[in-house]
Amino acid sequence: MPNPLAVLRRSRSGSRGLTRNPFEAGPTRRFSLKRMSPGLLITLLSVLTVLSIVLFLTIDLRGNLSYALTRRGIRVGAMLVVAVAVGLSTLMFQTVTSNRILTPSIMGFDALYILIQTALVFALGSSTLLTASPSLKFAVEVGLMVVFSALLYRWLFTGGNSSLHLMLLVGIVIGTLFRGFSSLLQRLMEPSEYIVLQDLFFASFNQVDPVLLGISAVIVLVILAIVWRLRKSFDVLALGRETAINLGVDHQRTVTLVLVLCSVLVAVSTALVGPVTFFGLLVVSLAYQMVRKFSHAALIPITCLLGAITLIGGQLVLERVFGFATALSVIIEFAGGLLFLYLLLKGSLK
Repeated sequence: MPNPLAVLRRSRSGSRGLTRNPFEAGPTRRFSLKRMSPGLLITLLSVLTVLSIVLFLTIDLRGNLSYALTRRGIRVGAMLVVAVAVGLSTLMFQTVTSNRILTPSIMGFDALYILIQTALVFALGSSTLLTASPSLKFAVEVGLMVVFSALLYRWLFTGGNSSLHLMLLVGIVIGTLFRGFSSLLQRLMEPSEYIVLQDLFFASFNQVDPVLLGISAVIVLVILAIVWRLRKSFDVLALGRETAINLGVDHQRTVTLVLVLCSVLVAVSTALVGPVTFFGLLVVSLAYQMVRKFSHAALIPITCLLGAITLIGGQLVLERVFGFATALSVIIEFAGGLLFLYLLLKGSLK
């Protein structure tokens, strides 16, 4: 026989639920992107990316439509390539280093790019640099960066004292050395040469060679396909070196492959448009905030889509709202630098 008091409580609670005052405070569920399924989130970001591209290509379109669409299409293609390359390289680098603050720029890639540009202007002059073949210049820059990273990884991972932390320390030291040499050469050159050189220190999507864009797009797509095949291995690598080895992953081989792929992506992106130091950190941090489970099957597309929205949407707002008040790369670097300081002060080093 049921307890009469229990029946009475249930009936009262049911009646209160049916006749509850609509102005009475009650439990509410806050909207959060983390509550969305990865598939729905990727679909939403894909729609926003397509919308950003369409608006960028069509807003205030006048004059020769064929010429205008071609120029805008090249810029959109460059931003897509850079978004995928930088976001993907940062995500992979943070996975293998188990650290949410580090980026490939810590290895001195940006500093090496600045040193290459400074050395070329100092030795040959700005006129030679500006009139040089874009394909030759692109090949030299990418080749030097990839060779630099390959030699560094080979020395660190094939020796008896191979250590990822040692690699990071060497990268910081080498980056500081490159910046020191660049600063010395910049102080010795003519002011007019330095003015031309200074424009190369910030990423620019306005003067991208279509041939180089096509080559860069093919390289990035090939690496993206390789990374997608390794997505499950990234989930295991994120658990740590010992756990990954116990689960059957060839840690040294996989990490070396990932670092080489990161170096190629950063080299291609930097040689194509210039350095973007904190862009990858900004995009990957947002991607981690949007997903509940840190599965790379979701993180990879979300990171790429967020990078595309940030670059294309940011450039669209900068041009149509603020009227080219400043370069997009300056704003991204400023926001990324603030995020870096926040993460550092928050103590998110792992």
